[in-house]
Amino acid sequence: MENRYNLIEEKWIPVVEAGLVSLKDIFSNNSLKELGGNPREKIALLKLLLAISQAAWTPKDNDEWRKTGADGLARRCLAYLEKWHDKFYLYGKEPFLQMPAVRRAKVNSFGDVMPELPSNNGTILTQVQVERPLDDAAKARLIVTLMSMALGGKQDDRTIVLSPGYQKPRRKASKPGPGILSIGCLHSFLFGNNIVETCWLNLFTEDQIREIKTLPCGLGTPPWEKMPAGEDCEVARRLKDSLFGRLVSLCRFCLLNEQGLHCTEGIIYPPHTEGIVDPSVAIDSSKKNPKIIWADPEKRPWRELTSLLSFISNESSRGFECRQLINTVDRARDVVSSFAVWSGGLRVSNNAGEQYVSGSDDYVESVTWFKSDMIGEIWFSQFTKEMEGLKKLASNLSYAVFRYYRELQSKSNGNITKDKKLKNIKGRAESLFWELSEKYFQGLVNSCS
Repeated sequence: MENRYNLIEEKWIPVVEAGLVSLKDIFSNNSLKELGGNPREKIALLKLLLAISQAAWTPKDNDEWRKTGADGLARRCLAYLEKWHDKFYLYGKEPFLQMPAVRRAKVNSFGDVMPELPSNNGTILTQVQVERPLDDAAKARLIVTLMSMALGGKQDDRTIVLSPGYQKPRRKASKPGPGILSIGCLHSFLFGNNIVETCWLNLFTEDQIREIKTLPCGLGTPPWEKMPAGEDCEVARRLKDSLFGRLVSLCRFCLLNEQGLHCTEGIIYPPHTEGIVDPSVAIDSSKKNPKIIWADPEKRPWRELTSLLSFISNESSRGFECRQLINTVDRARDVVSSFAVWSGGLRVSNNAGEQYVSGSDDYVESVTWFKSDMIGEIWFSQFTKEMEGLKKLASNLSYAVFRYYRELQSKSNGNITKDKKLKNIKGRAESLFWELSEKYFQGLVNSCS
């Protein structure tokens, strides 16, 4: 098959205020500020960019990281992409992040693996939900997204097995990707003043990777350099236990087709209950049953900052830990004047292993900017007090609203139990309070210094 559509030169990555750009553009144009797309795509694309960055250059320690800088990283990434140019064709004998061996699997429509579209016999409510033909740029983004952010379900052809002697678990549905898990993880990264700086700020050093006990194979090998032969071959097992496996997981083995997508379950990753998650996911392993912070449309990500940044305070007891932030915030304060914490994800519903977006499920994301000279224990202590004050204010306000409507209802007909609106009024009032508070949150962060 002819090699075509090379992701290094073709424009397929959405960027805010710039449209679609190529991988080469990303690492050669400092005016590109921020990735576009929905939060699920942003997470997958940023993970790919970080994987390319780590493959091009993994510094030994923070001193080497600091001396080389974002420009040095960009030069190394461009050289790396030139060296591995032939591995980035979307179509060909070795299509990017795809497995030609799964062409025996049934062909799904692209809409079957896109959560924003109704699958199977789902009801179409608006024209936005009608499946449309995908161009090559959209297909490339879909492949990258499915590698770690695939939803669990029965749409994959689980009859296909590539590793000799390997038996897939006896269940009808494929497991969700490690970036989604049961109901949708909340991921967090640092944002810089442009995309290259963002990659540089989030880069792990060799020292930091060695400290992550859940990655026994360390950095590992980028999957496009050496793709696994099957679900449980030596390459697959090493990828699963490495940082590259957490960035580009290959949880689905896919192959693009003119009519759709061949797809089967790929490498299976352990559940978060074993204490193993992506570095960008916050986990509390202090108790017997580890817990993580989920994406929650009812609780915007900025409200989780006291948990995500608790490592700043020496007084904080061990709780949620996001390795991506722990490894990067302190050193970022020393090299840039400002940076942001971006958090986002997709909340999904789960029914017998079948994941879908329904009801109150939705994408969530928030960006909070920090001046480097203000971040510290004093700032965090004041910030924590302010957030506790907001929580108390929200609780008092919602209860006052509830009491008002209860008394009003009692005076009107003497019966308050039959009014369904009254039962939900407290939660609705609190939600509205947090919604209106969000536009003032950046000012609150700045005032705590």
